[in-house]
Amino acid sequence: MYTFCPHCGQRYENEPGFFIGATYVSYALSVGIVLGTAIVLFNFFGDPSAFVYISVAIGLMLATMPFNFRVARVIYIYLFSGIEYEENPRLITREKEV
Repeated sequence: MYTFCPHCGQRYENEPGFFIGATYVSYALSVGIVLGTAIVLFNFFGDPSAFVYISVAIGLMLATMPFNFRVARVIYIYLFSGIEYEENPRLITREKEV
């Protein structure tokens, strides 16, 4: 991951260990994956065995780990660093010209 944003120059890690808090966001996303998996399996597959619940949940968590890692960091940086999205009209016109 970049140290600074290539677009605006914002430093991603404001202090050492800043993104340790993102592990809590990642945990919440993982809990959502597990609960969603359990609900889908229970409602659509007729309450399979515990082995099926665990293996499908672990498989989905491993498959979504790269996505989960990046999204958790993005959510955390938006919550605690004061970064706000601003659309740059200069970039939009440049893209349209090309």
